[in-house]
Amino acid sequence: MIRTPLRPLARILDARAQGVNPKGIERENLRLRREQARDAGRRRAEWRLLLLAALFFAGYAVIGARMGMLAATPVVESEPYAGEGISGERADVLDRNGHILATNLVTHSLYAEMRYMQDGRRAAHELARIFPDLDEEALARRLTDPDRRFYWIRSRVSPEQAQAAHDIGEPGLWLGPREMRLYPNGTLAAHVLGGTTYGQQGVTAAEIQGVAGLEYAANDRLSDPDLADVPLTLSLDLGVQSIVEEVLDSGIQMLHARAGSAIIMDAQTGELVALASLPTFDPNDRPAPPTEGDPADSPLFNRAVQGLYELGSVMKAFAVAQALDLGLVTPQTMVDTRGPLRMGRFEVNDFHDYGAQLSVEDVFVHSSNIGTAHLAQMIGPERQQEFLRQFGFLDALPIELPEARRALPQYPDRWSEISAMTISYGHGLAVTPMHLAAAYAALVNGGTMVQPTLLRRPDTTPGPRVISEQTSRIMRSLFRQVVTRGTASLGEVAGYGVGGKTGTADKPNPAGGYYDDRVVATFAGAFPMNDPRYVVIVTMDEPGEMVGGVERRTAGWTVVPVAAEMVRRIAPVMGMRPQDPAVIDAELRLR
Repeated sequence: MIRTPLRPLARILDARAQGVNPKGIERENLRLRREQARDAGRRRAEWRLLLLAALFFAGYAVIGARMGMLAATPVVESEPYAGEGISGERADVLDRNGHILATNLVTHSLYAEMRYMQDGRRAAHELARIFPDLDEEALARRLTDPDRRFYWIRSRVSPEQAQAAHDIGEPGLWLGPREMRLYPNGTLAAHVLGGTTYGQQGVTAAEIQGVAGLEYAANDRLSDPDLADVPLTLSLDLGVQSIVEEVLDSGIQMLHARAGSAIIMDAQTGELVALASLPTFDPNDRPAPPTEGDPADSPLFNRAVQGLYELGSVMKAFAVAQALDLGLVTPQTMVDTRGPLRMGRFEVNDFHDYGAQLSVEDVFVHSSNIGTAHLAQMIGPERQQEFLRQFGFLDALPIELPEARRALPQYPDRWSEISAMTISYGHGLAVTPMHLAAAYAALVNGGTMVQPTLLRRPDTTPGPRVISEQTSRIMRSLFRQVVTRGTASLGEVAGYGVGGKTGTADKPNPAGGYYDDRVVATFAGAFPMNDPRYVVIVTMDEPGEMVGGVERRTAGWTVVPVAAEMVRRIAPVMGMRPQDPAVIDAELRLR
């Protein structure tokens, strides 16, 4: 670059010749030089701005063109790619002591992206080794199908299976994160919890929905995102539930029974501390419901709330309680027990010959069908039907299990005198064991109904009164006598004052009539009888035990020892201290 000198000699000499100060020449040249530099800088800035504007315009043009192309391109991805807006969150379920019954666990789904699939046949072979239940040939056909873009392989895989699938090294096999429902206690309380399945599914999320039990009944509450961190607390006691299921299972095996159920209920609040039905299932791998045969043969069938049974002599408690409450009899009133008692073409017989008369007390303690039928005659069909309605025996139970609400009791269309007589000793009316538990709670708690519940309910309002406190006190004494000197003598548990009633009912034959060698055996009671805290109901389907070469099927020989073992083991777990038997008997004024 050639610069003009600031002080050119020729101009200095010329200025001196003219008498002008030569210093002005330098100032003028500096001014001109600065103006030239400023003009050059402005031109450079203008070119830079033009270049940037051109680059921005070109970039936006490319982005706009790409967006236009995407908008005009039809969607080719399938529905399983949806994942936005699907929530797998679900609140935990706890027992009354805070132990986890159900929770969520982060896991993965396994699917195939065909556009990245390199060797579908090899992938199918390796996957069949990881998942033995997969059909390798069928899977290979799907993974090599040129018209298929996406294929679900597993909606849920374990961490070990996910790692094994990843190790195959096939680019077309993808793992998607999701949550699964986990029941850490396996089969424990399975019929209460029910189970879940997936609803809407995407590769990045899946909706968890309840399919049965409490998971279904409380689905909205458990899946509410605002309550995902607030656990649902049940009334169940995990320790008590475990003992009840273990003892019931041992009893079923020992007695060769088809099935059984057990209920432990708070007699004052209706809270269910334990509810068991066997056979059972694992809600982590819930089996499919049966499509044929008897639903009761499925392990999904909840016998405690779905099974409708004629429960036999446990129903005598209501005939006796009503007769006492109406003032028709006292415990010492003598009742005719001569048999057989004929009513038209029907006969009522006793298991033993009790002679011509028994007191009401002994009719109950020794379980006389004839004596109880006479009490039913005194009461009358209309009053009996209304009385049983008050105890909830004629309606479905409003418990938090959807299965229970479909179990409608079965009773005669025409409630005749003979119906009243047979119902009084447990035939002709089919109810669930849960109906019986709620009704027995009212008999022993002072005479007020309770509503069975699976939810923790610290504060409860007493239900409607169904019998007087005095009648309830007499019934507690009678229940205790059944154990101390009656048909449930094997039910005594030292220090816990168990009382109750046995029931052995012949099973109805679908072809008509009743089986001669199949029964439903039940023990219904409470403890301690001087101040009942818990109701216990144990029922077994077709139990039997050989004693001295004779098969014993009655409840006194079968379910009563099982119920006693339950009480013996759960009472200490529930913080109950043994009492002096003399104190218990004195409070009940036993003979």
